[in-house]
Amino acid sequence: MKRIVLSILLMASIVAKAQDKKEQQAIKNLCGCYEVQFMYAETFSPNHDYKFARPYEAHGVEWVGIVESTDKKIVIQHLLQINDTTIIKHWREDWEFEKNGIWKFDHDAAWKFQQTKAAPGQWTQTVWEVDDAPRYQGVSRWINNNNQYYWQNTTDAPLPRREFTTRNDYNVLERGNKVIMTDTGWVHEQDNRKILRKDGSKDVEIAQEKGFNLYIKTDDSKCAAAAKWWNQHKDFWNTVRASWDDMLKTKTEIKLQSKIGGQGMSQYMSKLEKENLAEAERKTKARSILEQFTAPATTAASVEK
Repeated sequence: MKRIVLSILLMASIVAKAQDKKEQQAIKNLCGCYEVQFMYAETFSPNHDYKFARPYEAHGVEWVGIVESTDKKIVIQHLLQINDTTIIKHWREDWEFEKNGIWKFDHDAAWKFQQTKAAPGQWTQTVWEVDDAPRYQGVSRWINNNNQYYWQNTTDAPLPRREFTTRNDYNVLERGNKVIMTDTGWVHEQDNRKILRKDGSKDVEIAQEKGFNLYIKTDDSKCAAAAKWWNQHKDFWNTVRASWDDMLKTKTEIKLQSKIGGQGMSQYMSKLEKENLAEAERKTKARSILEQFTAPATTAASVEK
């Protein structure tokens, strides 16, 4: 009987490890050089007088590369390549296996940490801004169903960049994220709710939208400039990433300031990179910038220019 039980446990362990490897490979397969297309359209509003926003569409070339890879964590960086000389640092995504705790977006640039215990087999995806500030975090399993292999989650997030400077009628985007692997790349399908949230009040739904971000693999040579750019700048941004990780371990709440002294965080980081400091000093200064941009508005000091 003991042999039977041990055999069953061993077989279950082998199957679980094989599944883990499959999921790790799926995440790594998000990387490469892609022709990308972003499409969004509002589909519904409970307010009959609501005027639907015009559908949004954009396209470009995006390089997606692995920054860090272990059995428990895979870090991926996105870069937009406009041409051979113009590269834009885009978003970053971290995938962590059976991670405890989650940062939940509240509203108006505020996040709160919730101490949770990871469920077996779940992967946490954390999406970070262009300056590596937190954007949203969600937890789910990879699923193989109906000839689709996908990861699906619903979580709150700030306004998307496409509407951040043009909308003020909502302050939370409830994102229904579905990452679907395909024969030609992958798809980020979204079912989103635009919500107005105020402390002490019930959430108000403004509108719903459907989104598709299509990633179609193309020849790696088309992203050569982006790959070269990352190789030249990765040391600095790895320092910034480590500074964020270290700081967030000491916090349970943060509220991001959009500007200090009339400048945004990306501008301060750009200036810091140009100083070409030694690693230790660079990390100290990066941490100082982050502390000030995550302090309450009433206490945030002006970052040294």
